[in-house]
Amino acid sequence: MTSIREKGYHHWEGQFLDNPRTFWPISRTGIKLAFGRKHFKLGFTFSFLPAMIYAVIIYISERLEDFKFIAQGGDKLLQVNPDFFKSYLTLDLLYFAILILMSIGGAGLLADDFRHKAVQLYFARPLTKADYLLGKAGVIIFFTGTLTLVPAVLLYILKLLFAGSFAFFLDYPWLILSILACSLLIILFFTAFILLASSLSNNRNYVISIIFGVYFFSEILRGISFAIFRSPLSALFSISANLKQIAAGFFQVKPPYNYPWYLSFLLVSLFCFLAYLIVKHKVRGVEVIK
Repeated sequence: MTSIREKGYHHWEGQFLDNPRTFWPISRTGIKLAFGRKHFKLGFTFSFLPAMIYAVIIYISERLEDFKFIAQGGDKLLQVNPDFFKSYLTLDLLYFAILILMSIGGAGLLADDFRHKAVQLYFARPLTKADYLLGKAGVIIFFTGTLTLVPAVLLYILKLLFAGSFAFFLDYPWLILSILACSLLIILFFTAFILLASSLSNNRNYVISIIFGVYFFSEILRGISFAIFRSPLSALFSISANLKQIAAGFFQVKPPYNYPWYLSFLLVSLFCFLAYLIVKHKVRGVEVIK
């Protein structure tokens, strides 16, 4: 028999079923909104230009007899090896393209919700904080992965197809794992970086200033520190320098700076962890209005 309740409010005594894809509608909406922003599609298209150039280099390297006029004096440029893939994943132009796209489509991921007091609306549904953050992070992961992981893997496949054999794979059997590891680290860093910047203000223009300001100031700080101390450890101040140093370790090539690559790895890992803690603290289901 069903019990007779008195008039008034009663908590629901049912049980929510866990859905591992609860975050996906948030990510999907964020991706659609990004593509709807002015100039985003144009910038997204041009961001694949470096990958196309690298694909052409792979083709030419396998058809040197047809491109002798290019091959003369350009042997090193046309060598496809671990350093080739490392150079793609550490291109300053690639990082700049990610910053441009994320400033247009990712700066307001958290800032806009803070501005419009929309966070409480998300948590009015059966949604956890982890689902909310994962949904927002999914937007950055999608675009960053599309510019790093996807082209790098396709370039690797193109190399095998144009070579017509598995000799390249047998020479570097670990290379595909290096590509995956390096790409995932870049994705993780930019996800943490953009979400952290977006959580620091409810104005997307300020967030954009933070993104570019921190990125370029880190490079300026590296230059100033090196000019004063003449130490290779000055590279630890630079975002791009740290990513390049880690990539060199993953691809087992000579690092650009004379210090162990794992120092940069520890620094980037610490940054990502602290960024997660800060973002998690900034996102609150209930806001106290003073």
